[in-house]
Amino acid sequence: MHITIRPATMADSGRIAEFNALMAKETENLELDRVRLHAGVEALFQDPSRGLYYVAEADGKVIGQLMLTYEWSDWRNGTFWWIQSVYVEKEFRGKGVFRMLYRHIESLARNRNDICGLRLYVEHHNAAARETYERLGMKKTHYEMYEIDFVM
Repeated sequence: MHITIRPATMADSGRIAEFNALMAKETENLELDRVRLHAGVEALFQDPSRGLYYVAEADGKVIGQLMLTYEWSDWRNGTFWWIQSVYVEKEFRGKGVFRMLYRHIESLARNRNDICGLRLYVEHHNAAARETYERLGMKKTHYEMYEIDFVM
């Protein structure tokens, strides 16, 4: 199986929205509003300052994805890339698809002077994901996340 990594385009928005809905159901048992979700994916493509998606493709079919968003760090005078909306189709899991996506992003980040690091968050109960991230060299931080969600 030959896998390629590329920046996603608006033409991928339907597949990305589908993957995001599947991820929310799998990881948090959430049923997302599909209309809102699709609009959110398209909004990112309409305004690249919000972030960007990368997809993994096998034989012309999108089989995985991740989204990058940006966080300015005044402490580091640089930008963190936040990895979000990670999803790999079930039949392709364990075959290195996410590792290829991650290594691609890591390489891009390391070759830029304005990117100071990569970050992501993971569900506490998702041991497989935590193990994957640690194998790739990521470390658990001392931070916890808090939020107020005005939409869900």
